Parts: sequence; C-alpha cells; structure tokens
Amino acid sequence: MFKKIKRSHIFNGVLLVFALLMIFSPGTKALVSRGLMKIGLFRPDLSAPKEGNKASEPVLTTDNTSATPGNGQTPVLFMDSSGQQIDAANLKGKVVFINFWATWCPPCIAEMPSIDKLYQRFRGNDQVVFLMVDVDNQIVKSEAFMVKKKLGLPVHVPVGEIPGHWLGNSIPTTVILDKNGMIAARHEGMADYSRQEVFDFINELIEE
Repeated sequence: MFKKIKRSHIFNGVLLVFALLMIFSPGTKALVSRGLMKIGLFRPDLSAPKEGNKASEPVLTTDNTSATPGNGQTPVLFMDSSGQQIDAANLKGKVVFINFWATWCPPCIAEMPSIDKLYQRFRGNDQVVFLMVDVDNQIVKSEAFMVKKKLGLPVHVPVGEIPGHWLGNSIPTTVILDKNGMIAARHEGMADYSRQEVFDFINELIEE
C-alpha cells in the first residue's frame, strides 16, 4: 500500500522545484521579475542628481576631463556591430538613454521588453538616442539575443573605460543624459521603462 501523500509535502516539493529554477534558470528569474513589474513594482528612479554630485557633471572622458571635441582627450566611446564608433560627447543636443546589461543577467533580461517598448515610442525621433551597452563586449551574442527575443534595440559595446559615475559595480544600470550631456536620471537595478512617466520624462528633456 502506498502511503498517502500530504498536501504540505506536495506544496514543499513545488516550492523546492521553483527555488531550483530560480537559482539555475535565468529565464525563469526574468519571467518572475517581469510579472512583478506588471503589477507596478520596480519603478525607475527619475530623480535629478543632487547639486555638486559628479553625476551632475557633463559627459566625461576616461581621464575625467570634459569631453570636448578637438581637445585631444580620449572620449567615452561605444561601437555598434558594423564597427561604427559613437563618441558620447558628440551626442550633446540629444537625449541619450544608455542601458548597461549582459545576456546572462536575469534582471537585464526581465526589463529588456519594457525598454524596447519605450524605444519603439521614440523610434524615428532624431532627438533621442538609445545605447544598449553589453558590458561583456560580446556584440555578436547580444545581437543574437535581440533577434531571438524579437527586440529591435540597437546593441553597442564600450570602447575603453566607462565613467565610474555612469556604471558602478552592478547591472543593469540605466543612465539618461540630457541635451547638455549631464545625467538627468540614473537607476541601478531592474525597472519598468515602459511606464508613461518615463516617456513623459524624456519628452520634457527634449523640450528643454
């Protein structure tokens, strides 16, 4: 005779399987995180940097000097899959949305569809630039990820160092630069960028 299985044992077994999936499956982690975003959690921090904070300074070069074209300093550069380089200093006059991420990062994967929705709303607007920066420098792998997930986001990799007040020690990190090249918002961790307040925030920066 088989012993009767208690409901509590079944429940504990399900919890164990779920916990293992959360530990070993980035896709499961991303799916759960995405569900939490849908119920209103993980709102991005859109607060302005405090006065005197390094984050309120203009775009910097890797040696912390102003990245003015022609001053002989090394600029902050990003490169796309075609090999074309983008100098962050030359993007002044535009609002720049920069997301630092990696394909192995579950929170990065979870927030990516929300960034794609924001990107699609501004697609064709030459006043806004999106840079999805793979910190692992694996641009072929990153582009394959975008294709697999049916996302239209433009992938870039860093060329040289990234300023420390842009990217600290965690990903995902998102930085939004205003038209003067200063950080208007910086958020560490996962967030839902498809929210209306993010769209409105960027539009306000465009009109400034």
